[in-house]
Amino acid sequence: MLKGIDPLLSPELLKLLAEMGHDDALVLADANFTAMSLGAGKTVLRLPGVGMARTVQAVASVLPLAADVPQPVAYMQVGGTEAPYRSALQRETLSVLAAEGLRDDQAEAVERFAFYERVKRAYAIVVTGELQPWGNFILRKGVIGDTLRT
Repeated sequence: MLKGIDPLLSPELLKLLAEMGHDDALVLADANFTAMSLGAGKTVLRLPGVGMARTVQAVASVLPLAADVPQPVAYMQVGGTEAPYRSALQRETLSVLAAEGLRDDQAEAVERFAFYERVKRAYAIVVTGELQPWGNFILRKGVIGDTLRT
């Protein structure tokens, strides 16, 4: 155990998050997500029994979101709906990120098959125990550092 580190963050997950570079994308997927086929060749970790909002809370406690892109967070648009519709799970999860400083306009809905294409370019996938359909998110990693010296 480490002081100040969310206990949900296993050594494997902490290692993965630390290895990611600026602008790498992390997929946080629901339990039904096709992680093994879409993530072929990528690291796929599992957090069985853990919901999406709780997973995002733990990850966001150590992962800075990209500040150099308009929308560092993407979520899978619920099939048969149009933006700005968000499911209760999506609203709950985005509120967790809002507590970390994410503005509402920094999260975008992405159509299912377009979301899959982004997953193929992601760094890794974390499959949660979330049973709510359409409960998939992509977080783009930012930087932690000093202000640019001029």
